[in-house]
Amino acid sequence: MNIIYETGFKMKKISVGILAHVDSGKTTLSEAFMYASGVIDKPGRVDHGNSFLDTFELERSRGITIFSKQAVFKYNNTQFTLLDTPGHIDFSAEAERTLQVLDYAVLVISGTSGVQGHTYTLWRLLSRYNIPVFIYVNKMDLDGADKEAVLSQLKEKLSDSIVDFSKDIPVNQLYENIALCDDKLLESYYENETLKTEDIASAVRERKLFPCFFGSALKFAGVQEFLQGLDRYTVMPSYGSEFGAKVYKIAEDSQGNRLTFLKITGGSLGVREVLKSKGNTEGEKVNQIRIYSGERFTTTDRVTAGTICAVTGISFAHTGDGLGAEPNSALPMLEPVLTYTVQLLDGTDAHTAMKCFKILQEEDPQLNVVWNEATEEIQLQLMGDIQLEILKSILSERFNLQVAFGTGSIIYKETIKNTVEGVGHFEPLRHYAEVHLLLRPGKRGSGLTFTSECREDVLDKNWQRLILTHLQEKTHIGVLTGSPITDIEIALVSGKAHPKHTEGGDFRQATYRAVRQGLRSAESLLLEPVYNFTLEVPSENVGRAMSDIQRMYGSFAPPENGSETVVLTGTAPAVTMANYSKEVAQYTHGRGSLVCVLKGYEPCHNAEEVIESIGYNCDTDSDNPCDSVFCSHGAGHTVKWDDVPKYMHLPSALQPEEDTQPQLTRASDRVFARFETQSGDIFV
Repeated sequence: MNIIYETGFKMKKISVGILAHVDSGKTTLSEAFMYASGVIDKPGRVDHGNSFLDTFELERSRGITIFSKQAVFKYNNTQFTLLDTPGHIDFSAEAERTLQVLDYAVLVISGTSGVQGHTYTLWRLLSRYNIPVFIYVNKMDLDGADKEAVLSQLKEKLSDSIVDFSKDIPVNQLYENIALCDDKLLESYYENETLKTEDIASAVRERKLFPCFFGSALKFAGVQEFLQGLDRYTVMPSYGSEFGAKVYKIAEDSQGNRLTFLKITGGSLGVREVLKSKGNTEGEKVNQIRIYSGERFTTTDRVTAGTICAVTGISFAHTGDGLGAEPNSALPMLEPVLTYTVQLLDGTDAHTAMKCFKILQEEDPQLNVVWNEATEEIQLQLMGDIQLEILKSILSERFNLQVAFGTGSIIYKETIKNTVEGVGHFEPLRHYAEVHLLLRPGKRGSGLTFTSECREDVLDKNWQRLILTHLQEKTHIGVLTGSPITDIEIALVSGKAHPKHTEGGDFRQATYRAVRQGLRSAESLLLEPVYNFTLEVPSENVGRAMSDIQRMYGSFAPPENGSETVVLTGTAPAVTMANYSKEVAQYTHGRGSLVCVLKGYEPCHNAEEVIESIGYNCDTDSDNPCDSVFCSHGAGHTVKWDDVPKYMHLPSALQPEEDTQPQLTRASDRVFARFETQSGDIFV
């Protein structure tokens, strides 16, 4: 689908993200793109602090990318929106948010380092989001860069469908290598002894082929060839006519205006048009539409599908929200595993500080800032030490807030082993709601899913929507340690309202209590974060390394022996490996390296010890009650969670209906009679 721009030319519109392990030359390649397309007269350099896209002062002073940036440039018949993402693992959540709006990705590999620890994480992310990938192997001008060795490693560790597209490869050899990646291409090549450009582009789009180029971004070597490949082998997605957009970033401009960055995924959007959140009839008007390129931006009255822009005037949207026809994003793959307490050093009161942190949470939802009532502390989640240092600087420079952070503690999660029914009933005088949920164990890493399996003749659709909203609006915690729950499928199976006495808040209470009652009834399981690690040590230290891993309750594959070093890959609990990189540096005298990437959450290796040390009591947690409230003799009274099935007004969803028909002597019948007598209403 081609879009006609104001210039009158038909131009392909592509959004491409650039990703890399830190120090691979990602920002340098971005600068080279800007220079090659005429956007800038002279390429900037990260080490000189004058790069086009590292606009934040901390980025320039530290020489790293912290926030994703965009730049717009044209090359031949393609308009590219380039999104430069952070390379450091501490800011990988920012990179993942950007993936939601990409058509293609450029993965930058260091020619001297090859595939590194964070490279695997990025490759997994790109696979999860189904993004086609072009590869640029950078720093080929440096000593130690070996083209054949890197290409072999890429094929072995990432994909055998990575093909060298260097200009010195004979055309027939290139076509043959490409054809081996896909049966249709192979058949076409044998029939015609050539391949069509559109067929190659289609294979790239379908992730059957990953073109690989080599060069040096700093020396501008191979950059033109790479841009030609991007121009030639990319295809603009097809977009529908109905408006849709995906929010991928929240920020503030220098005047404090809230910027909502989004990609238009269908139709178009104009200034003064109203945007709404899902399930909300009220909306907010778009005041301004901005197209950013580096620090600069231009305004426009309307943007069409495929455009990445920022809008002002919108306050309701959050990262990952879908607008219009676009659905909301799934849970992110990357998440922090450490929580920190905030220490206010300059006398700022906690209420004022929370306002500052909440602004930052809007921009980075995974900070997950909370006020802990029990300890009277601000707590937040972070990826690591570098992010901690950056956050301190941001709070100081942006809000004049001086803080320190306590020692990070592991973020545990909880799940269940068996399917249970959770029942929540909320019935103080003149209020009424009952909710029945089925809680089923989900696949590891699936997060929480919420669905309705309730018939509309049992509970009206509007009430069902409200219950699902209440399920999604809260971070539900488990009953073992009070940690967030995950990997559970929660289905609404039944519910009941009163025609006069039910209010929306009643279903909120009943829904929350149903979740908790279900968790209290289930067999719960404590989960801990687990790392995939790559440990490289000198040969003489391999015995110590293997012993350490076993001591840390880890496991590893057979060692990979090099000429002077040994590489161990495996998994281990995050808590046991928390400070191990410092140990590695000490016992290898600086010659060893450890790279850890979050694999996910698995059963905790010392669950009983953790549960005891946390000391959470679910039955005394008044903010998250497991019990229900029923009405008797004109007054509400609390019924303990394990007695709720004796009092509930609807039959169990886990038992045959004929075994759970209400009897005349049930407490529920007395309640119905009370409604009829007291209010004159017939309860249905």
